[in-house]
Amino acid sequence: MVMGWKLHGDGRTPPPGEVVRPDERLTWPRTAGIGAQHVVAMFGATFVFPVVMGLDPNLSIMMSGVATILFLLIVRGRVPSYLGSSASFVGAVAAIRAAGGDSATVTGAILVAGAVLVAVGVLIHVLGGEVVQRVFPPVVTGAVVMLIGFNLAPVVANTYWPQDQWTGLLTLAFAVLCTVLLRGFWARVSILLALVFGFVLSWVLDNVAGRITSVLPGQNLLDAAGRPCAKEGPYCVATAFPHDRVNFTGIKGADWFGFPSLHAPDFTTSAILLALPAVIALIAENTGHVKAVAAMTGDDLDPVLGRAIAADGLGTVLASGVGGSPTTTYAENIGVMAATRIYSTAAYYVAAVVAIAFGLCPKFGALVAATPGGVLGGITVVLYGMIGLLGAKIWIENRVDFADPVNLVPVAAAVILAIGDVTLKITDDFPLQGIAFGTVAVLVGYHALNAVAGARRGPDGTGGGMIAPDEREIGGPVRPPTTDAG
Repeated sequence: MVMGWKLHGDGRTPPPGEVVRPDERLTWPRTAGIGAQHVVAMFGATFVFPVVMGLDPNLSIMMSGVATILFLLIVRGRVPSYLGSSASFVGAVAAIRAAGGDSATVTGAILVAGAVLVAVGVLIHVLGGEVVQRVFPPVVTGAVVMLIGFNLAPVVANTYWPQDQWTGLLTLAFAVLCTVLLRGFWARVSILLALVFGFVLSWVLDNVAGRITSVLPGQNLLDAAGRPCAKEGPYCVATAFPHDRVNFTGIKGADWFGFPSLHAPDFTTSAILLALPAVIALIAENTGHVKAVAAMTGDDLDPVLGRAIAADGLGTVLASGVGGSPTTTYAENIGVMAATRIYSTAAYYVAAVVAIAFGLCPKFGALVAATPGGVLGGITVVLYGMIGLLGAKIWIENRVDFADPVNLVPVAAAVILAIGDVTLKITDDFPLQGIAFGTVAVLVGYHALNAVAGARRGPDGTGGGMIAPDEREIGGPVRPPTTDAG
């Protein structure tokens, strides 16, 4: 089934215990209502991540709708899912911009990563879904997700937080309280609520306390002699100056209807290397989401896992090709399905069309782009930390054994390499840095150590294995070592 849905029962609310399957729908007004829930569920993260990455939120919202329709067509309607903006590239984008890259460089790197994801999806479709577990076991995917999140700590400390520390702190406190105290739907949009709170707070402070004097990246650029200069860099830095926290100039000048501004990607090897590790995170994320949908619907979706991953990659290629942000399947929308037990893909088509309509309103995009830096500082403290801890969640759910040095050593090295933003300069034009360096370290290190440990144990799995630190007590028993990553 690609399009065309059977009416479930009389099309009204299903009786308790019944589900609306992907190839079914309720009446169109009810389907539109479910579609609206999906829009709200994806909306917060889908426009927050582009803002954090310095990309056009209007274009990203619009392309998320286009990518969702493309995804549903490629999986032939078997995997109900929404493709919103991905957080997996945030760390790479921060590193690319810190090295002087612009939005074209960012989207070019993301486009190549999306193309690689397409190729991986095709390969999985041909070889079968079990290849994912063999090449990217939970210990590796968890480490990559963790280092992507924690590598972003300097972005908070050096870029957003200094712009308005007190607004950042209050926004952070509000986000934490919303997450802990609210329930259900409101808890799911706690980041969005915090953003609105911080925006309003900044406007109030502008009118009550007046302007703030702080550094805005890319503005008021001066060289060492105090002369204006053109592009931020080692000898041209942004300096503090008085400014409003919220600038409404762009909002007033924006039209109510119009196409978002597009730009072509630019391809730089160093930027591409920074973006490629996110592919591993996206493989893990998509696989987990497909498994979750399969568990809810009772369908065997392993045969379409490769299609789903390739479709996500194609959505990323399409979106970044015109200047938008990367895409990924969204757990938020899977949560809506779990709560409603309505898995109809018709609702996702409705959500996609609504998102495209939002993208065609430049005034909305200008409002989002006016989000104060201090507000982003408060939000990103939680957001980046949550991304990092998702890696630990993968380890816990898969019972990764860190008593085994095969798991412990490469992960320990990789996390420090990434958080410390360590650089390995292979050539002048080919550096491995931060996230990319950490990803290579954990991927190569794990498989190399696993192979060595397996060889030392011998074909029967005994003898000469690597001994965990807690198994070296004098006179104590030595347990057989394990290389089980799951």
